[in-house]
Amino acid sequence: MKFSLIYEAQTLDSSREGDRRVFDETVEQAVLADKLGFDTFWCVEHTALTNYSHMSAPETMLAFVAGKTERIGIGHGVVCLPPAMNHPVKVAERIATLDLLSKGRVHFGVGKGGTQQEAGTFGYDLATLQPQIDEAMYLIPKMFVQDEIEHNGDFVKIPKRPIHPKPYQDPHPPMYLACTNTESLKNAGGRGMGALVLGFGGPEEIAKKVAVYHEAWDNRDESKQVGFRPNRHIAALCPAIVLDDNEQARAIGIRGQRYFMESLAYWYAGGERPDPAKWQDDTFVDGNGQAVIRSRFASEEVTVDFSDPTMAMMNPNHAYGTVNDCIGYVQRLIDAGADEILFICQMGTVPQWAQLETLKNIGEKVIPYFRNKQKA
Repeated sequence: MKFSLIYEAQTLDSSREGDRRVFDETVEQAVLADKLGFDTFWCVEHTALTNYSHMSAPETMLAFVAGKTERIGIGHGVVCLPPAMNHPVKVAERIATLDLLSKGRVHFGVGKGGTQQEAGTFGYDLATLQPQIDEAMYLIPKMFVQDEIEHNGDFVKIPKRPIHPKPYQDPHPPMYLACTNTESLKNAGGRGMGALVLGFGGPEEIAKKVAVYHEAWDNRDESKQVGFRPNRHIAALCPAIVLDDNEQARAIGIRGQRYFMESLAYWYAGGERPDPAKWQDDTFVDGNGQAVIRSRFASEEVTVDFSDPTMAMMNPNHAYGTVNDCIGYVQRLIDAGADEILFICQMGTVPQWAQLETLKNIGEKVIPYFRNKQKA
């Protein structure tokens, strides 16, 4: 079982000062996570999504963090593969170089990006990208293992060339696919890749995704393997704020989640950009006494209902609360079939002190609990 962190570089402040702050804070957390025993530091890749994600050059962030840490894994979650965004040759060169410099700590996820806002920045129609992504994901691992590459594809043409360097890991780092719907889960399993899946829908939704993935894996055609290192692995997102004060953790977590979901919905579907200054309080109770966050994250319909105070104190939806609450929720994700927990606490409105305390509580208490349980 692995316990990791994933980052969007999400910020309320899109100014130069705001960018400096969120990147400094992210590096501080990465260095702490390395000392606390987290397994992998994952970074997404997004372009032109103001406030939601300023992590537009994860290869630079991951290289910087690799140089400041000693043991934590370095994860691309994921590299966007449209050729005008990241040409396959440059992806292969960067991944191999990072793997060499980190001495084999790289995890290599691939995908296409999530919005037309991003695709259009590079002149693409999002709906037409999948064939280009497929071509690139099959091509790149060949560059890791072949002395020379020659390719005459539908979207990429490369004359016979040597590609250097080769990665530290032999034959190459483990590969993953970003999975936001059933078809991508089937592709990940059918192509022998790890799956990076959403988790806002809760453990029950994760269990459904695990079933789809495992069925595809068990029935896969090995001739369709992407790369040369099969990787049966599901990593599930886990929103988490873990403090000594249960109610404070829930209030901070729910508020951060609201910003996360509403800012993403803005870029996916348009509408009004979220403005926390207009929110009444941290409980979001409307005139009928209900407190509900309702939004969409790619294919996931998300409804978080905190109107039942008994259920709310049990933190049934995410790891918001005390160490024991977090342990209980993580166990549900493990029972659902997750192989790796991708904790996310950098959600818009969440202050740095709460993120650092969350990392310390997870690293010093939650992770050791499960490690000791595994040993037993």
